[in-house]
Amino acid sequence: MKKIDPLEIWLVTGSQHLYGPGPLGAVAENAHRIASSLQVEDAIPIKVIAKPVMVSADGIRELCLEANANKSCLGLVLWMHTFSPAKMWIAGLTSLKKPFLHLHTQFNRELPYETIDMDFMNLNQAAHGDREFGFITARLRLPRKVVVGFWNDPETVAEIATWTRAALGWRESQQLKVARFGDNMRNVAVTEGDKVEAQKIFGYTVSGYGIGDLTDRMAEFSEDEVAALVAEYRDSYSISKEHDRAGSLADAARIELGLRAFLEEGGFGAFTDTFEDLHGMRQLPGIASQRLMASGYGFGGEGDWKTAALVRIMKVMATGLSRGTSFMEDYTYDFAGTPKTLGSHMLEICPSIAGDKPSLEIHPLGIGGKADPVRLVFTAPQGPAIVATTVDMGGRFRMIVNEVDVVVPEHPLPKLPVARAIWYPRPNFRIATAAWIYSGGAHHTGFSQALTIEHMADFAEIAGIELIRIDADTRIPQLRRELAWSDAAYKLS
Repeated sequence: MKKIDPLEIWLVTGSQHLYGPGPLGAVAENAHRIASSLQVEDAIPIKVIAKPVMVSADGIRELCLEANANKSCLGLVLWMHTFSPAKMWIAGLTSLKKPFLHLHTQFNRELPYETIDMDFMNLNQAAHGDREFGFITARLRLPRKVVVGFWNDPETVAEIATWTRAALGWRESQQLKVARFGDNMRNVAVTEGDKVEAQKIFGYTVSGYGIGDLTDRMAEFSEDEVAALVAEYRDSYSISKEHDRAGSLADAARIELGLRAFLEEGGFGAFTDTFEDLHGMRQLPGIASQRLMASGYGFGGEGDWKTAALVRIMKVMATGLSRGTSFMEDYTYDFAGTPKTLGSHMLEICPSIAGDKPSLEIHPLGIGGKADPVRLVFTAPQGPAIVATTVDMGGRFRMIVNEVDVVVPEHPLPKLPVARAIWYPRPNFRIATAAWIYSGGAHHTGFSQALTIEHMADFAEIAGIELIRIDADTRIPQLRRELAWSDAAYKLS
């Protein structure tokens, strides 16, 4: 895939002056060959740049400060090719603000049994050089990912690629702006949270705006501009005669034009609204929210700014991958046969997860007290996926991720005029759902058929937040112990 320009990952190799210029030259050459190999891997979306070999505390600290100041640098991949005394790394690592991955590898795949001598041994010391480095990162209690394996193996490359996407998401989190139109849905607990603490931990900002700010921007678009977007709707989606209502389509198009302009002009990457606060709008932003998500924006219903930010971050992490990412809600269950979940929302599911061409439809909603909203209707295709949520536990944030398997509906859904996905949660419905509830998981999630639980685990590690994994190995007694231990650990810290 094409690399995301101009972003970079820096491969930084550790050694020391003890080895002399000859071996250090070989170390640098090996590091450049590894960086060049990683650079051309399609799985890695970011350029990989080899930096000079680090042989002193001053050089390490200068490089870490340079990484902090360099806007193109997403993070560092650190490798101790030879023995690099770890006290040299303390000043640099404690000043480093970018995420790092510890790559435990060696340049040679196999031992040259017939020719191996002490010169070879002295030049290939990652087996204990990386252990020295590993001690200091553990002693300093630094968040990091450790990848072990030969640098050219597909499994090693895949782990590095996953981490680079988490680093990409972290960069987005640091600069993300979320716009809230109105407050969150009244009396709902899980969509609340500490926005100041969120900015401290994740970096993103959340700003509130009145609906009048949006409707004023909507009013600035001409009838010709509205008509042009309506024509785009008709060209892009299946639409039957009964749903081709000129007035409703024009209202929906005006909402989209106003929303998109407001977000673009304000530099926002995510937004929320709530059906309880839409004074001055004729219908709920259905197709507008869906198409904005398809353009890469994050969205959260009912004022859920945490999920809006999470969906945007997940979309950035999934850049260039096949399959989509969307706002989602666990809506209802099917207990017949093997129990499963029907995920949906009133209107706002991203068409990036559509299994076929969406149908544009107009139906009554039943809540909100507005005109029948325009929405896209479709079903997500079968395959593995994740649902993820971030909740404020009071004093800390917790991310909960469940692996799921999306399936094709067993029967048609002719009277359900919303986008949807049906899935079996892993390890099974009873355990996964109990684990989610014990963990305090929200009903709103970021749903992705592009990302895996490892992407989210790497992001949580970089952010320094708690991660609860619900997967094929989850068992309730162990999970409840993990939750209790986490509570104790976070109170102590």
